[in-house]
Amino acid sequence: MLKVGLTGGIGAGKSTVARMFSVLGVPVFHADEEAKDLMNADPELRSAITERFGVKVYADNVLDRRALAAIVFNDVRALADLNAMVHPAVRRAFNRWSGEQTGSYVVMEAAILAEHDGYKAFDRVITVTCPEAMRIERVVQRDGVSVEEVRARLANQATDEERLRIADFVVANDDTQLVIPRVLAIHEELLRTASA
Repeated sequence: MLKVGLTGGIGAGKSTVARMFSVLGVPVFHADEEAKDLMNADPELRSAITERFGVKVYADNVLDRRALAAIVFNDVRALADLNAMVHPAVRRAFNRWSGEQTGSYVVMEAAILAEHDGYKAFDRVITVTCPEAMRIERVVQRDGVSVEEVRARLANQATDEERLRIADFVVANDDTQLVIPRVLAIHEELLRTASA
């Protein structure tokens, strides 16, 4: 079974593309959602986060994502520490999950693959691209955050150029090309590769 990574910068449209693969019957693992769940449910991970960032990042026994984001998106070292805690837990969860799936291939939707050589764990990588200005506008509308907050997040992610270097397939989600036919073409190629 092929393992396929699906990545792109914040607001690029990874989740939209992931839903298209789901509609096609492809099992999709949402790494960012899994990370949020693990930060609440995994006792070892919770303990490590609390030890590093303090009890204030958990309010009423639930991770206060805004409080944690305020720390890590303004401190490169803090973000690296958080990633070093969360990424191994997510990888373990993905490996367990993918072992339970059937089909030709599985997809892991993850914002961060280019940044920490995470892409090397996959047989193929799909990168979703979109101009930065459009991505910022989408995230401001979607999350109700300021342009400055979005720019702070962008500063901690790989550039489109870095993501393109690791890509086997590219989906341009910039309203100039049709996304569905591109996803269908990638799906067919992955099915051929998996059966070869």
